Amino acid sequence: MILIIAEKPSLARNIVAGIGEMRRRDGYYENAQYLVTWAFGHLFSLCDIEDYSAAGDALADTAAPSSGEPVAAKRRWSMDTIPCFPDRFKFTLRKEKDGSVDPGVARQFEIIRTLSLREDVRTIVNAGDADREGEIIVRLCISNAFGSNDGSLDCGAGMNDGSGADVNGGTAATPGASQTTSAEGPQADPAGASQAKPADVFGGREFKRLWLPDQTPETVRKALLELKSENEYDNLAGEGFARTYIDWLYGVNLTRYATIKSGRLLRVGRVIVPIVKAIYDRDMAIRYFIPEKYYSIASNEETGGVKIPLQSKLRFTKDEHGRAVRASEAYNNAGAVVTDKKTKKDTIKPGKLYSLSKLQNVLGKKYKMPMEQSLAIVQKLYEAGYLTYPRTNSEYLASAEKDKIKKIISNVAGLGYNVAFKDDKNIFDDKKIESHSAITPTYIIPDKSKLTEDEFKVYSTVMRRFAAVFCNEPCLAQKSEITVKAGNFEEFSLKGTVITQKGWTKYDDSGISDKLLPPLNKGDTVNIKFEPAEKETTPPKHYTIETLNNYLKNPFREEKAGLQKNKAGAANQTAGPNQTAVPNQAAALNQTAVLNLPAAEDDTDEQSEGYGVDDTEEYRMILEGLELGTEATRTGIINNAIQSKYIELKKDTYYLKDEGEFLIECISGMNISMDKHKTSELGRVLKRIYHGEMGIADGVALAESQIKEVFAKTGTAVPPEKDTEIGSVGDVVGKCPLCGKNVVRTFFGYGCEGYRDTGCKFSINLIICRRIISASNVRLLLETGKTSKIAGFTSKKGTQFDAALKLSEGKAVFDF
Repeated sequence: MILIIAEKPSLARNIVAGIGEMRRRDGYYENAQYLVTWAFGHLFSLCDIEDYSAAGDALADTAAPSSGEPVAAKRRWSMDTIPCFPDRFKFTLRKEKDGSVDPGVARQFEIIRTLSLREDVRTIVNAGDADREGEIIVRLCISNAFGSNDGSLDCGAGMNDGSGADVNGGTAATPGASQTTSAEGPQADPAGASQAKPADVFGGREFKRLWLPDQTPETVRKALLELKSENEYDNLAGEGFARTYIDWLYGVNLTRYATIKSGRLLRVGRVIVPIVKAIYDRDMAIRYFIPEKYYSIASNEETGGVKIPLQSKLRFTKDEHGRAVRASEAYNNAGAVVTDKKTKKDTIKPGKLYSLSKLQNVLGKKYKMPMEQSLAIVQKLYEAGYLTYPRTNSEYLASAEKDKIKKIISNVAGLGYNVAFKDDKNIFDDKKIESHSAITPTYIIPDKSKLTEDEFKVYSTVMRRFAAVFCNEPCLAQKSEITVKAGNFEEFSLKGTVITQKGWTKYDDSGISDKLLPPLNKGDTVNIKFEPAEKETTPPKHYTIETLNNYLKNPFREEKAGLQKNKAGAANQTAGPNQTAVPNQAAALNQTAVLNLPAAEDDTDEQSEGYGVDDTEEYRMILEGLELGTEATRTGIINNAIQSKYIELKKDTYYLKDEGEFLIECISGMNISMDKHKTSELGRVLKRIYHGEMGIADGVALAESQIKEVFAKTGTAVPPEKDTEIGSVGDVVGKCPLCGKNVVRTFFGYGCEGYRDTGCKFSINLIICRRIISASNVRLLLETGKTSKIAGFTSKKGTQFDAALKLSEGKAVFDF
């Protein structure tokens, strides 16, 4: 008998549909050859810190109101329990908010355990979702099913590099033959042999993996005939367990640390913090942006009855109007002529197939669809068998899928699309696929009437892109470029495109519209009248679903582009500030101090991320893990940040909220640095574990070392002007200058204990002008009437300044 354990009920139903006739039992399906049961996603979760303590206390409630009230728990979090670095990580059945085991979870696990131990079961199949989370979800179910009943157990995958040793060098034990689930639920130690052969680990039973790129009956039947040994996925499981442990270490240690110190629940995670930080940095740049006026020169005169727009790349400061006038006069006196005209026929390529984030970008931009909603819909369409696996980071297909794609194309053609198979490297590229190919339709075409409006939007977006990529008719265009030169000063390029054959643009949005050029030929004189135009610099734009997704996929793209721009600027400076724009008459125009102004926008390539564009470097970074979060996790983490009121989403644009501003500024003052560099470094470690280049213990050790740095800085002597140590809520920092009662650390800063008794209103904010006010400086202020000089305040205009605080009429004010 073959036992198949699916990750969730919907997947189990689709597997049953692929197998054929099966009888429904209580919590599973059965026929003469197969048993099919399921989990509810994560049945197991890592134990909490209290479960590792000698007393075994469990925190009853770790939630806090979003209003900033203190954590309400029967047993409050304590600095005495952190940092916590378990020798062997333990799992427990998923619990309710009150700390009791979820009864539905316990019941379903008992069904899995009973089926796993049936004597007629000779093969157990892991049918988790085809990713690292699905891999460990089912492994935990199976390993716990074979565990002993003493509350601890060695799983079939986990905390080691394949030697069977735990993080401290202990040797993994062999699981027993049975387990009884206690009221507290079983606890599992995944420090067993992640590289050991599952048939040896689980009582001689074969341990196989069912890997499904989609959930159609045909794919299920084919995959059941091609089951692989589960130990071929040990590295994937290793990556999954390492991510689980690392995220737990950051989450429980730094969340508790920051919450205890601030008195407000602050969720500090490996990915959530850099996401909120990115939005914080952008919103601060917008808030403190000071517009600068400048001048550019441009001409828009008619030639042959058509206006010819010519925009110079030159920029002049607000005090250089005279020089802008002289530059305009010089250009006008020199005249302008067409020096070149090129016309060519071109084939415009479609966009690439969709990864999850690129699909979410399009849905967010076009329909203002939040990422959480779009992922839920794509997942539903996947489970219905209409789309392939959604959580993919690739826009390419595997070469092994060509026959499957041919069948899909045949069905799509039956809908009236002019499509044909293309064996093209821009479509099929195994080197740009990690685990899953791009999202495509399957051979099952849904009935439109059975889809909701939003489901149809998502499905049709994927279908249209698929039809565009495999369209049998190319999109043809005539492209023209006219070069106009103003004297020896500057060349201007006018570009036009006219679509001559629609091709794939009949199916998918192209973003390209016809642009006719004026009827000019080489040698023609162009009428010009350059004049100065006053303009103003604009702030950066808020992150949208699209731009935030792009940033998270490659957080170093802008940084790299900036370095390249600086190098180019340095090269131009060596040759003279404006030599490129004004080669022969720069001296006459006296062009000098304009390099600090924004450059003119270059013409952008409308296919910069499309079909045929070299994206090798981009995929190298993705496959190395140099992204923030993954396709599978980003949506949930961003939604967590929204639920925590750190950020908000309006239409398709993200904005920082007060809680998010407090989070970033507060943890910065606590020396908690979770920037993109640190997070991407850990992401890279996870990929090295996946590729077998590192062990799980190595990744955990790196996370522990980074966490230890935070705690090592606590209590370290720091000069008063740089001190950001705030102590803990309730700490007494001095006597109130108004009423003489104690001043204590509060949730929002420092305040007089007499507030409730006498109504004394003396208080000092925890953060003033984006600067944490340390407890030591408040003590000094209350003792002497003045703090030391404090470095790093930020004014309303965004400029930094240093100042002391002094007492004046019972209030803390700046003293310069």
